[in-house]
Amino acid sequence: MKSFTASAHLEPDSTYRVSVFGDNDDTGCFVSLCIGGQWVDVALIARPGTADALRALARAADEAATALDQIAHPAADGDM
Repeated sequence: MKSFTASAHLEPDSTYRVSVFGDNDDTGCFVSLCIGGQWVDVALIARPGTADALRALARAADEAATALDQIAHPAADGDM
């Protein structure tokens, strides 16, 4: 990943969009994964050869979602 740091809060009404851009002379082909909200849009650009990075991001997002579920609904005995 090229260096850039940003912070934005996901909200229940955040939107997600995948756009596929075919090959052209100027940019080549790539996929854009956009996450949007009222004030901020974040776009991740993935070129061919980076599919594994997107899959790793999806796994990390799933892990984060599981952690949020556990925080919101801890086990009856207090264990997570």
